[in-house]
Amino acid sequence: MASDKATGGILFTIGLGGMLLYGWLLFFINVDMTTLILQLTAFLAIAMILAIIAWTGYTMATTPPPEPLDIGEVPETTSSPEPKATEEPETTKD
Repeated sequence: MASDKATGGILFTIGLGGMLLYGWLLFFINVDMTTLILQLTAFLAIAMILAIIAWTGYTMATTPPPEPLDIGEVPETTSSPEPKATEEPETTKD
């Protein structure tokens, strides 16, 4: 439990520091460098999304299909028998 809290604290610190560094790079560096930072950020974001799509496609293409189920191997259920429909009493006309 303590290690989870320590890991969470480290991740929080890294995230907060990354946000501050990114903001400083965007707003307090010259315009030419800001454009480059935005271009790199956009490229990396799109590249990561496309890499996930490519990885999913590769996995689907190289994974063999599951073996079909053999119906003979499925055990029959031994549940209680289905209730039978009750017969309606005969009606007599008077």
